[in-house]
Amino acid sequence: MRKPMIAGNWKMNRIPEQAVQYVRALIPLVKDAACDIIVMPPVICCSYIKPIIEGTNIRLGAQNVHFAECGPYTGELSVQMLMAIGVEYVIIGHSERRQYFCENDKTINLKTKAAVKSGLKPIVCVGEMKEERDSGYADIKISYQVLMALNGLTDKEIEKTVIAYEPIWAIGTGVMPALNEANNTLSMIRSAIERNYGNKLAQKVRLLYGGSMRPNNAGEIIAQPEIDGGLVGAATKDVEDFAKVVNFQKGGRQ
Repeated sequence: MRKPMIAGNWKMNRIPEQAVQYVRALIPLVKDAACDIIVMPPVICCSYIKPIIEGTNIRLGAQNVHFAECGPYTGELSVQMLMAIGVEYVIIGHSERRQYFCENDKTINLKTKAAVKSGLKPIVCVGEMKEERDSGYADIKISYQVLMALNGLTDKEIEKTVIAYEPIWAIGTGVMPALNEANNTLSMIRSAIERNYGNKLAQKVRLLYGGSMRPNNAGEIIAQPEIDGGLVGAATKDVEDFAKVVNFQKGGRQ
């Protein structure tokens, strides 16, 4: 059985002092959680957070990575740099990176391969715009994004890769697709992986939902059979709200 995962994407929020206060408050609130917990702060906060969460059930993630080991890439960070400060997970291909920084399926594949080959666990984001869903193009686009991201990976590397489905029109809006629609999209993603890599491997890949997951709906979202957890954005703003999402099993999926 796939273990649930809740990953909190802080985006461009908090300076180190605030990040330290946040994780110190979070630790006792989630100490009995039955899921994998990842906090993903701005990189400048990572080295401050890592010693505090050492020995707890919270893991450290980053929001982006470059595919090269080194070179003339001003402002970028490599896999090795992230791992040197204790990062274990990394978001790749978030819709905001695709939209604002012109990331595409080719660079996302390069980043995914660089991450898994060095031991960093990628959380690859895929998703559609509202007009793409309305036109019936969503499934084609999403399955293409998934297969492009996984292209060239070994079975063991794919097994370590997490896929996060984020309907772009739902991020931070408070609006989300019907539960059965979200589950159906993740089922479609799993089927696409199965067609290309086999059922055994497809059943091992964790699929997350991202897009307006909050304390009042996390349990029912993750109760859906294909949804293995969440990539949470807005609900990370308040530590108690994030803790409630992490503790979804107390009121949802058992």
